[in-house]
Amino acid sequence: MHAPLDALAEEALTRSFAADPLSANVVGARDFDQELPDLSEAFEERRRAELDDIERRAARIDPAELDAEDWVTHATLLFQTRAQRRALDARKVEFAVTPTLGGVHTRILQLVPKVTLAEPQHAGAYLQRCTRVGHYLQQASQRHRQGVARARTPSARGVIGVIDQVDRYLATPLDRDPLLWPAAPTGWRGADVWRDELMGVLDSVVRPAMARYRDHLRDEVLDHARPDERSGLCCLLDGGEVYAQAIQEHTTTALDAEEIHQLGLDLVTALADEYRALGGTTLGLQEPDDIFDRLRNDPALRFQTGGQVRRAAQEALARAEATAPAWFGRLPRGGCVVGEIPQVEAPEAPIAYYLPPELDGPRPGRYWVNTSQPQTRTRFECEALAFHESVPGHHLQCALAQELDLPRFRRLTLLTAYVEGWGLYAERLADEMGLYSSDLTRLGMLSMDSLRAGRLVVDTGLHAKGWSRQQAVDFLRRNSPQAHNNIDNEVDRYIAWPGQAVAYMIGRLEIERLRDRARMRLGDRFDLPGFHDAVLGHGAVPLGVLQEIIDRWIDSHR
Repeated sequence: MHAPLDALAEEALTRSFAADPLSANVVGARDFDQELPDLSEAFEERRRAELDDIERRAARIDPAELDAEDWVTHATLLFQTRAQRRALDARKVEFAVTPTLGGVHTRILQLVPKVTLAEPQHAGAYLQRCTRVGHYLQQASQRHRQGVARARTPSARGVIGVIDQVDRYLATPLDRDPLLWPAAPTGWRGADVWRDELMGVLDSVVRPAMARYRDHLRDEVLDHARPDERSGLCCLLDGGEVYAQAIQEHTTTALDAEEIHQLGLDLVTALADEYRALGGTTLGLQEPDDIFDRLRNDPALRFQTGGQVRRAAQEALARAEATAPAWFGRLPRGGCVVGEIPQVEAPEAPIAYYLPPELDGPRPGRYWVNTSQPQTRTRFECEALAFHESVPGHHLQCALAQELDLPRFRRLTLLTAYVEGWGLYAERLADEMGLYSSDLTRLGMLSMDSLRAGRLVVDTGLHAKGWSRQQAVDFLRRNSPQAHNNIDNEVDRYIAWPGQAVAYMIGRLEIERLRDRARMRLGDRFDLPGFHDAVLGHGAVPLGVLQEIIDRWIDSHR
């Protein structure tokens, strides 16, 4: 144990949570429950100086003097510090207006209410946070004005989507406001008074602030926003540099947009053969176009009610939890539950997402499923989705990371390529585990693969090659059986969150490459549960660090 390094890593994590308190809630930490992010340029300058100082101090530590675990901490700390500085330099808040994940106001509606108020102080902190929404959205409006002045504007579709979403929020009766979702601490005598105070804050602070933010977007931003034909970052003066940095941040690699684009095209082509083989035995269809048309348009392959969507997710999760012990040497103690995405966010939300357990607290890991418009939700994809988001995917990885005997920085760090790469690896692993209930749901696994391979093409097409939104939509419609409404939401997500979506397939391919490498080197001594434990036993790390971890594991088993 290297005490100075551990102290520096903890300081870096604490400062990161202070800079973005909502990210602390995502991983279940309660350090800054009462705070919201400071979106001002002045804060960005202070934050940049903090990161520079942390990097200088980390660089003074000689990695040659560290043991294997401390070396991982050091390498991950350096990567994360540099990535956070690059994200600051991008000034994304100037143009990040979107009703999907990552939007300024969306983070309030999605993340703020998804906390557990186990103690009266938690309830008090929640109330304080809600009182700060007005200042937070006022700062966002100011940054958007700066973006307009600098010709760094959001997409018009994103602005219109936010306006519509805020209108839906404001039309929701006050007593059903999604920010009322957290229950007061059990048995707390002050619960009724607290709830009345919270409703007062929502009525006098939050809702008027949301209305002002909507009006600002409508009156000051919309006329300057980029049309669908100019959706990508390459349409901004510094967009090429911003996108290159986003790719490096999310993939944790040195891959460039052209390499990623071609990789996606190759994967899409290769998937056609799998569709032909499985579609022939399952649907009696051989050509991908015919298979896509059947999967997309046959009403029998859709759910009818939101309850059916939820039950299917619960059944898949239960089956995976029962099977997992044979495939992993270590499993998390904490369980996972299924929740329904609240209706105010559901129309623009993805088909599902996951939030980790609360660190050392009562909130379990939760797999959130989108049960709105159930007739558009596919039965054949629901199992692959569940395995990605819950077990053996995100829940197994994130909950297990929180229980590791490692510095808190290592247990709570989230890196897209590692986390989402594992989630996508889990979809194919589930097939090996025999978790899919039918060949039809195995076609759902291929459908999700098509989406992730298509992301490599579409994300780079939008942000590096100047594709229009319609080009991106058309590509995914031609090359995946995804429902049209899901494709529309997905493309809007890629426009709003450049580079994030390509990390899924990049991460999975690297995990598969390392598994093949270990199997080849170890031969009969290769142990798949042991390999999984090695991948999951060190928290989220950059992919280059993961290769070093696996190489050391291989050497220790020869």
